[in-house]
Amino acid sequence: MHDESTVTARPGLDAEQRVVDTVYARLDDLRDETNRRLAEVRRSGPSGSPQNRSERDAFASLYEDRIAQFDAVEDRLCFGRLDMASGERLYVGRIGLSDDDHVPLLTDWRAPAATPFYAATAAHPSGVVNRRHLTTRGRTVTAVEDDVLDVEALRALGQHDSLAGEGALLAALDARRTGRMGDIVATIQSEQDAVIRAPLQGALVVQGGPGTGKTAVALHRAAYLLYHHRDLLERRGVLLIGPSASFLRYIDQVLPSLGETGAVSTTLAGLVRGIGPAVREDDDVAGLKGRADMAGVIRAAVRERQRIPRKDQEFRIDGRPVVLKRSDVREAQARARRDGKPHNEARAAFAKEMINRLSRQVADYLGPEIEEADRREIARDLREDRDIRIAINLCWLPVTPVALLRDLLSKRHILDACAARLSVAERELLFRSADSALTDADVPLLDEAAELLGDLPQAASPKQDRKAELRYAKEVLANVGGDGLVTAEMLADRMRAPALRRSIAERASEDRSWTYGHVVVDEAQELSPMAWRMLLRRCPSRSFTIVGDVAQTSSPAGTRWWPETMDPQFQAGWTLRELTVSYRIPAAVAQAAQSFARAAGLPVSDISAAREVADAMSTIAVARASDVAARAIAAAADESVALAERGGGLVAIIAPLDIVEKVAATAPSGVEVLVARDAKGLEYDAVVVADPAAVGHVPQDLYVALTRPTRRLVLVHSGCLPAGLSAP
Repeated sequence: MHDESTVTARPGLDAEQRVVDTVYARLDDLRDETNRRLAEVRRSGPSGSPQNRSERDAFASLYEDRIAQFDAVEDRLCFGRLDMASGERLYVGRIGLSDDDHVPLLTDWRAPAATPFYAATAAHPSGVVNRRHLTTRGRTVTAVEDDVLDVEALRALGQHDSLAGEGALLAALDARRTGRMGDIVATIQSEQDAVIRAPLQGALVVQGGPGTGKTAVALHRAAYLLYHHRDLLERRGVLLIGPSASFLRYIDQVLPSLGETGAVSTTLAGLVRGIGPAVREDDDVAGLKGRADMAGVIRAAVRERQRIPRKDQEFRIDGRPVVLKRSDVREAQARARRDGKPHNEARAAFAKEMINRLSRQVADYLGPEIEEADRREIARDLREDRDIRIAINLCWLPVTPVALLRDLLSKRHILDACAARLSVAERELLFRSADSALTDADVPLLDEAAELLGDLPQAASPKQDRKAELRYAKEVLANVGGDGLVTAEMLADRMRAPALRRSIAERASEDRSWTYGHVVVDEAQELSPMAWRMLLRRCPSRSFTIVGDVAQTSSPAGTRWWPETMDPQFQAGWTLRELTVSYRIPAAVAQAAQSFARAAGLPVSDISAAREVADAMSTIAVARASDVAARAIAAAADESVALAERGGGLVAIIAPLDIVEKVAATAPSGVEVLVARDAKGLEYDAVVVADPAAVGHVPQDLYVALTRPTRRLVLVHSGCLPAGLSAP
């Protein structure tokens, strides 16, 4: 980067302030008008016909959503300006705004017209003469920065290619951490923008080293896709999969700040109903459970619940003999499977077929003169007979996913029968007691079981005529007076039955078979083949944004090379993009982390750091290993004090598992203490790594720990540092 590559323009502040004031005034007017209309709807009360109440509820819901969007985009509403060669001038912001005469005041950052704000370069200016970045605090413009893209002007100034809005970018990166990820909409760089605006179809894999903005890019891509494919995605939603609940809390404000609420954020475990928090599985067992051939084991466990008795069984109905024959059971099971329904749903067909066969036995015993009414009575008697019900149930056992997995892993005879293709040693790894807690590696197995077992049939919602809905919605708008905030399409959607007006998250959580329009997966390198199976079931269109870093893979069933994971799942329907600039990590820290990663043989991506930070890294050596914890705590306290002097910030101690509880017990207030795997995807102003050699027993874990800070990294160690690391 070159400091001389940008021109800071101070004299333009007043003019830009007037523009920003106008934009905020329009936002306030729209918010006030929407609040007024919402108040009118609420004053009308719940009286009237069901149709009238539905109309009021629909309007109220739309107005509430609109107000929430206005509130979410309040901060840094307008952040850029494009001066075009044609003489046109566009202001770029979080959402699009126009005045009462429909003259554009602000262009949504996702709109095609705003693309040059992120993609234009000196070599390819896309008709842009000048790109201006506006820095605001509250509603006040505090600075502007110009990127002059006219080639002749650049030559005259002796400038070269640089980061777009370098001053604004570095100022944002230098800001203290708050414990919540902020959006990067004002400082998206060209290589990030190319990923954000990539086509919806297929799977896009984004590989990037630490600090390259993978997560932020994925979230902005979700907002971009929701904007450009709203008809497709708003109904089905976008699913965002994160590695942990703490990670989801960290990113939970990004999409709302971009004006979007149509995404469902959860962990893998959150996709499976009926399980609480799952404990972490041992690595060797997790690696085995994550293998694709475990799908066959689960399938065999389901089939094991469809049993054939060892011998024919005789019962008596009103003194008459009836025999449950092994051959009848076998044929009835085959007939029940023929429709391809899940196990629990197909059980009804099996039971009905068995009752029919037993009824024929009784009817044959009574002779051909039997009346139809008598046949129905015979079938009823058979269904109500306790012993026969038990016998039929034992031939086709209804079961929940949790019970199926519990029995599979805790009963040796079932495990040996269903996992016969696994070695004895592998089956021994899987075996556990019946009261064992569920683990994170069990989640994909439970989902596989749920798919094969199925739910009880539920009544489907009646289909409605979309054209009639739209026609009626237009009539309602004509009667109440259109305000431009609500379209007929929006109102028709909200006027549907209350169940259909619930959020996507509410509807999806109650429907195991819900499929999404697009899926975003963060820290995707950790997913096992079985985990990929459960995600692919939720997006049959195979429309995915997948971000990760194979150098950070810690899961034994995770990805070390993208093609070996993506090819089996997506065949030719995936592409790979790579982010190469680390914006978050100080250059000295990035260099040390890369040096360690290469020495450890990790498949590390080459990255260049955008930031030089003075005194970014230090090491503290202690004489004894037992002193590491106390010295790490003291170092964290020192970093907290130093950060407080410059406005505050977040400090974390990353420690090996065997001392993390000891460190957490006496760590200073406000200092987060965690193991490396729980720090994945997070960032802190300062990080203290306690005993790097112990953390580095799994090299990927130490690589993660080294790359969490935005300002300072402190290594507290006894003995030698791991290969590739050296004291500065």
